[in-house]
Amino acid sequence: MPGRVLPTFTSAEVESHNNAKSCYVTVGSKVYDLTSFVDDHPGGGDLVLDYAGKDVKEILRDAVSHEHSEAAYEILEESLIGFIASDSTGKQGTKVNGVGGTNEPVYASTGMSREEDLSVETDYSQDYKTHKFLDLNKPLLMQLWNSGFSKEFYLDQIHRPRHYKGGESAPLFGNFLEPLSKTAWYVVPIIWLPPVTYGTFVGFAGLGNVPAAATYWAGGLFLWTLIEYLMHRFLFHIDRYLPDNRVGLTLHFLLHGIHHYLPMDKYRLVMPPALFIILATPFWRLAHAVFFYNWYAAVTVFCGGVFGYICYDLTHYFLHHRKLPQFYQDLKKYHLQHHFADFDNGFGVTSRFWDRIFGTELVTPAPKDVKRQ
Repeated sequence: MPGRVLPTFTSAEVESHNNAKSCYVTVGSKVYDLTSFVDDHPGGGDLVLDYAGKDVKEILRDAVSHEHSEAAYEILEESLIGFIASDSTGKQGTKVNGVGGTNEPVYASTGMSREEDLSVETDYSQDYKTHKFLDLNKPLLMQLWNSGFSKEFYLDQIHRPRHYKGGESAPLFGNFLEPLSKTAWYVVPIIWLPPVTYGTFVGFAGLGNVPAAATYWAGGLFLWTLIEYLMHRFLFHIDRYLPDNRVGLTLHFLLHGIHHYLPMDKYRLVMPPALFIILATPFWRLAHAVFFYNWYAAVTVFCGGVFGYICYDLTHYFLHHRKLPQFYQDLKKYHLQHHFADFDNGFGVTSRFWDRIFGTELVTPAPKDVKRQ
């Protein structure tokens, strides 16, 4: 469940769980409860109990004793119950998706506890070994297409953010199509501001009434804020109704999944022009269907909406990658919580207005230390 957090344990707490009734082990900073697995261990429960309350990282890799299979690591991940603080001073130590992080408790749905975790570089090899999802060393698209992942597993993984080295973009196609998958933020105003400006001028001139034209234009801008919310919630986050097949998963990944998987990727954050044209076409037709009585009114409303889209894409980019004034700092914190804490709420990007109207405002408490018995 989004918002659920995993607790931290002291070393002494872990060491006290050293018997068949309560058997904890650690691998690095992760704490696992193997109590229910003791009797099922292929080599016998005594071998597990020999390491109860201890770190098993080395024995898992020990080729002389028995180098454990990937299945063993999968069983461990299913038994994850929390993290261990590195020391009593509170220095950072817990790993986030295998990439370093804090010794704070984390949100179980994302493996993170704060916005800074989104920018911690992922250890590609360890991440792939642990989660068996996508290898960030290789082109992602064909991996996903050929994976056979279930919808449940796919959704669990894309909502556990990773970060590519050096702030670069992970390979998506791995061929000549690669540049087409990237869009710099400044492309949006360069391409769309000129036609919006021209369309606005034509609309105002055709209507011949500045107050009326301004009302149409402002109405289009306001409608965009609702469209932004509805698209983010019901199209980009169609998770629950996503077809459980590779076509559905791949399309979802290209549309929005890759953004939650790699949220700090600068070049796959704003909407590519071709995708915008596809999504904007039905709204162009809708505007002309609603305002069939006046072509200029339809154009003016549409231009106000597209201007809202431009503001949305730029705001979205700046929330991820720029230091902003205080008002936008609050908005930035709100949006990044959507990524690291609760992706089932907080769909407004340029404002919280529609989240408040529809009851999806993101109010996420900070993770707290919660001891488990």
